[in-house]
Amino acid sequence: MGITERKQRHKEDLRNRILEAAKKLFVQQGYEATSIRKIAKEIEFSPTTIYIYYKDKNDIIYALHQEGFNMLREKFSTLMLVENPFERLKAIGKTYIEFGRTNPEFYEVMFMMKEPMDFIGNSCMDDKWEDGEKVFGILEQTITECQTKGYFTNLPVKLVALQAWTAVHGIVSLYISQHLFKLNETLGLNYDMQVVTDQAFQLFSTYLERTK
Repeated sequence: MGITERKQRHKEDLRNRILEAAKKLFVQQGYEATSIRKIAKEIEFSPTTIYIYYKDKNDIIYALHQEGFNMLREKFSTLMLVENPFERLKAIGKTYIEFGRTNPEFYEVMFMMKEPMDFIGNSCMDDKWEDGEKVFGILEQTITECQTKGYFTNLPVKLVALQAWTAVHGIVSLYISQHLFKLNETLGLNYDMQVVTDQAFQLFSTYLERTK
């Protein structure tokens, strides 16, 4: 590996370390309590080093937001190979839930923190949420294809897609926020929370299937 390649790899590694440290601190301490100095301390570099890669913490949280959506969009795009649109819709839902369970810190930045939305509103000239639109577009396309098979007939595609998204978001957010675990404890139950989320989605899928 040449000098140029090594330098580039070093930059990418350091950029990833900055994002990982910031993601951890944003979730653990909150956005307001997290400073560039704290992020720098987490990776044992000076704050000046952070500013070489990101102009401020708004820039950092939006970079995390974009990375998370790229990961999710890549997973959804692979599912477009599923020919049956309703089976694809169920696969999208299952993939979304699994993404949230296995990437809770990314999920919080993407869907439960308002700061990335503030960044878009303040920094993007057209105020468009391109990352969300690309992922939502895959869901919309799948819903449209489901309609050609007799599902969700005479219903607005965007509204059906939004309802589907909010349903799985509710499942994931309750899981990540520990509300499901606390309810399990309060009621003296012994349910496996991953099984509960899977069964909740299966029930939702059954309701959707009945629209045909």
